[in-house]
Order: sequence, then C-alpha cells, then structure tokens
Amino acid sequence: MRPVLLAVLCVCVLALVLPCAGTAAPSAKSLQIYFIDVEGGQATLIVSPSGQSLLIDTGWPGGEGRDADRIVAAAHQAGIKQLDYVLITHYHRDHVGGVPQLVDGIKVGTFLDHGPNLEDSEVTRVDYAAYEKAIAGHAHVVVKPGWGLPMRGLGVRVLTAAGDHIAKPLSGAGEANSYCKSQPAEVEDTTENARSVGVLITFGHFRFLDLGDLTKKKELELACPNNLLGTVDLFLVTHHGLDLSNTKALVWALHPRVAIFDNGPRKGSSPAAWQIVHDSPGLEDLWQLHYAAESDKDHNVAEERIANVKENCEGKGIKVTAEADGTFTVTNSRTGVEKIYSKK
Repeated sequence: MRPVLLAVLCVCVLALVLPCAGTAAPSAKSLQIYFIDVEGGQATLIVSPSGQSLLIDTGWPGGEGRDADRIVAAAHQAGIKQLDYVLITHYHRDHVGGVPQLVDGIKVGTFLDHGPNLEDSEVTRVDYAAYEKAIAGHAHVVVKPGWGLPMRGLGVRVLTAAGDHIAKPLSGAGEANSYCKSQPAEVEDTTENARSVGVLITFGHFRFLDLGDLTKKKELELACPNNLLGTVDLFLVTHHGLDLSNTKALVWALHPRVAIFDNGPRKGSSPAAWQIVHDSPGLEDLWQLHYAAESDKDHNVAEERIANVKENCEGKGIKVTAEADGTFTVTNSRTGVEKIYSKK
C-alpha cells in the first residue's frame, strides 16, 4: 500500500492539519481550478468538491503584494476564506516569492514542499530563507513521491520531489512509450527546477497534471522507456512553456485533451515547446494566460483563448470546472468565453 501523506506524520502535525480541513467552504459538486495570472510565475488554486483548498505556488514577491492580492481575490471568488494547503513546487522566486505577503493576506493551514533548497545559487538561498521565515509557526510537511494528500473526494498524488520520482507506474499506466525512440538524451540539471514537486490531481474520471518546472532529463525518467503517468485530460504546460522542458516523449505520451500555458507576456511559451504541445496527438485546445509578445502569431492561440492580450494587463485568469464523469469547462475571465469538453 502506498503511504498516504499525513498518515505517516507525527500526531502534532496531524492535529494542526485537520482543523483546517474542517473549516472548509460548503460542499460543491464540481472541482474548481483557478490559473491565476502572476506574470510568468505560477499560482494555481484548486478547490475540491468538498470545499477544501490547495494552492500550488505563490508567484513573485514585491509589486506591492500584487500576486498575493490576486491569489486572495481568486480564493474569495471560489468562496473560501483560507487555504488548507499551500504546495511549493521549488524555490525559484516566481514560485515561492509570494509566500511572505500571502501569509499576511489569508490564513494558511499547512505548507508542503520537497525539503531544503538544493540549488547552489545566492538568489535561491535568499528566497528559501525568506520562505522558511514566513512559514514559521505553520504546519509543514516534506512530501515524497508516491504520497497522497488527504482531500475529501479528490486524489492528489505526488509524482516527483527533490529529484526523485515514483518507482512504479500509476494505475492504468506503464505501457512502452514509442515516442522515446527519437528522443535525444538530455543533460543533468542541477537547479531547483529539476527538484520540482509534480502532482497528479484526479476527480472521478478527470485527470489534471502539474509538474512545476521539471526539466527534460527528469521528464524522460517519467516517460521512458515506459510511460509511468498514463494520459491526462488537462495539462499545465511544464515550466511556463519553456523549451528547457516539454520533451516530445513525455507530452505526446500524455495525450492531453487541453493544455494551459501559465506564461507571462515575455516569459514562457517558447515556439519550440508550444509546437510540441500543439501537435500532441488528441489535443483539442491550447489556452494561454498571456499573449507571448516575443513569439509570433503562428505560436499564439486565438485571442478568445488568451486571458491577457496586452503586456500591461489587469491580471485576468483562466478557470476550469470539472465534473466526476470527466466533463470539464474552461473559461477565459477576460472575455467570459467558455468551452465545454464532454466526457469521453
């Protein structure tokens, strides 16, 4: 039996977590996912059908609390007054930088991460120290591949953490991956990107994958020679759509129905990576948080599927509402345009 995250923790941490879960918003029938615009970083808010909440990453620091304010606004839109869990994928500034301002703006139950900083760079050491200081007094759990997070009605499985990954295929996965044959070998990455916490979130037949900023060599460990992950309905394009990530062997093996780029106006959505995702077998649509100003028209989607088309924007987001039968709806908050993807 795979360990369930908090079942293996000490009683004092468990006691801190359970009250947070008990104060969740009233039960809802759908899973809600908010892709919050933090200008090329990540902040993804997940609200379970039971009303429990998980925030993955917190955006940038500074900016007079811009990213923390946008996260709090999304939480209020979702009808929640606190964040039960905050998962930090890794310690780069665009993912962890917003924590100190976030804890001043909303109550947080438990922080989750991969453990100590593993990158030898001064800026990352500084950001990790600021994170450690900000979470003092909060419940804190170091996650491991294979662990699950106890959210009622929702599956949250840790796939990667601290450079390690699940040892066995997920249920229904494990087939030989034909796309590996043409995939070149990739070099080792010693940055925090390669240590990203990656998670698979499931709600009934619906599957959503977020691998943080995992880079190519680590992606291939999940995909080759056998696909350990299986297929997904919704894919948050790894590393904001940069071509340091998003190997064809992984992306094409996932067969995502819909992919979302959490890019900024001048960060992410690299043409090479965009094309790999675009050409993935079975893909129905791409959506972007920003028009990629440093790309070209052929490597941006239609404006109706872009949340922010101007560089100096209002920070509009993308919302996904999913049902247990696998049906899900994507909505552009800038225009109100939505599209329903029926169950398969």
